[in-house]
Amino acid sequence: MSEMRSAATVRKTRETDVKIEIGLDGSGVYEVSTGIGFFDHMLESFSKHGLFDLRVSAQGDLVVDTHHTVEDVGITLGLALREALGTAEGIRRYGNCVLPMSESMVEAAVDVSNRAYLVYRVDLGNDRIGDFDANLVEDFLYAFAQNAGLDLHVELRYGKNPHHIAEAIFKAVARALRDAVAIDPRQTGLPTVKGAL
Repeated sequence: MSEMRSAATVRKTRETDVKIEIGLDGSGVYEVSTGIGFFDHMLESFSKHGLFDLRVSAQGDLVVDTHHTVEDVGITLGLALREALGTAEGIRRYGNCVLPMSESMVEAAVDVSNRAYLVYRVDLGNDRIGDFDANLVEDFLYAFAQNAGLDLHVELRYGKNPHHIAEAIFKAVARALRDAVAIDPRQTGLPTVKGAL
């Protein structure tokens, strides 16, 4: 874990036990275990493409459903990101990415504003990716954006394969966020005229 701009967060409920460590100035080193294979793959892609060092350990009531685990990882990751940002002084604040994945194209844009909002223009219907409910991608992003204080917009420009679409989403969000949280050497203080994010 990077010692610079890093955080460790724990969330324990009757449904899940989640531990997350994140380093924003890392190299994309990851160790992920949620018990949900496809979700692990998405979080690993998020780490690698965001260049975030990431450690995720989650145990949940998977015999009931995967929803609780996916949502609580989103909550905990959002809290960890927010803590790792500290005052957020010097960050670029905005980032965007248009990312192709085979036949799919996804656009993600983010404002690290501390005013949480999610616009999610993706229709995956009731598709499943292996044993993973593709609709949980939206639930994860909502929980993540709300707890990290992100204004996050995700739009599917086109695509057919739900695996490709979901993977493009995670990679595009990671790359947009990577730009947004990067330190801009020309930016002194907070990137706002209001004096606070």
